[in-house]
Amino acid sequence: MTTQSLAENAVKNRYDFVLLFDVTDGNPNGDPDAGNMPRVDPETMRGFVTDVALKRKVRDFVETLKGNQPPYRIYVQHQSSGGTFLNALHDQAHDAVGTAKDPAARKAPKADQKESARQWMCNNFYDVRTFGAVMTTGSNAGQVRGPLQLTFARSIDPISPTEVTITRVAKTTEARAEKEGTTEIGRKNMIPYGLYLAHGFVSPSFAAQTGFSEDDLNLFWQALLRMFEDDRSAARGFMATRALIAFKHESPLGNAPAHELFERIQVIRKPLIDVARQYSDYDVKVLDDVPAGVSILQPKPDYAAI
Repeated sequence: MTTQSLAENAVKNRYDFVLLFDVTDGNPNGDPDAGNMPRVDPETMRGFVTDVALKRKVRDFVETLKGNQPPYRIYVQHQSSGGTFLNALHDQAHDAVGTAKDPAARKAPKADQKESARQWMCNNFYDVRTFGAVMTTGSNAGQVRGPLQLTFARSIDPISPTEVTITRVAKTTEARAEKEGTTEIGRKNMIPYGLYLAHGFVSPSFAAQTGFSEDDLNLFWQALLRMFEDDRSAARGFMATRALIAFKHESPLGNAPAHELFERIQVIRKPLIDVARQYSDYDVKVLDDVPAGVSILQPKPDYAAI
């Protein structure tokens, strides 16, 4: 697929969007530098979840749904689950476009070889054409700046990280049981409740370079809406996507600044609620007085479409 055909199929509109999700009695994103405690801003005690953690859930959803087959393969895989090493994927790209074995192709400028491999990666890997990737190790497949970017998610209110003591009665060996007794103490990190908000952006100019299409965007919406449903874990408690609100611009460069659109989404704890413990403790309002050229979309889960 050429650069021109990538652009023809790409998203033509700019989007800015907001994702609201919550966690109950769980750890949404542990910090390895703090004993895996929930991540928190030490000055405000508001929790946060990294963009990397959210992208991982999107990747896992797409891989589960599409079976890791082209054009929905996943580049950043779990090595612990048998994922392919990144350099091996770069080799696959060069093998596929012939630059690794074709003498004529090997005589082409290295920039052309790299561009051919880069386009092949965009054509075959969903997360490359969505989020971008640095593929310069091993057989150089270039760099891709992804059209879809996410911010860290921050909690609306301060959170209360808690360390819960648990016990284990099953011992690994008789010697250990004799030394330590029949009960072993362990700990789990969690928060009682937190409602988190993340911002995201879709750039048509970068979509034209990777071939990120409307079908890809619709799949991304579904991933955000459903990513927690097939990713349950006792450590993460109960997590759920609560709202997805997107602002669609008529112009590829946008018809209004993103921050002004985001200010039209108000998430306020209800007056009689001192400490929130559920989503219904908040009022979520979307003001519809958007500037000309901007429309509001609120995608919903569609289990029949994909």
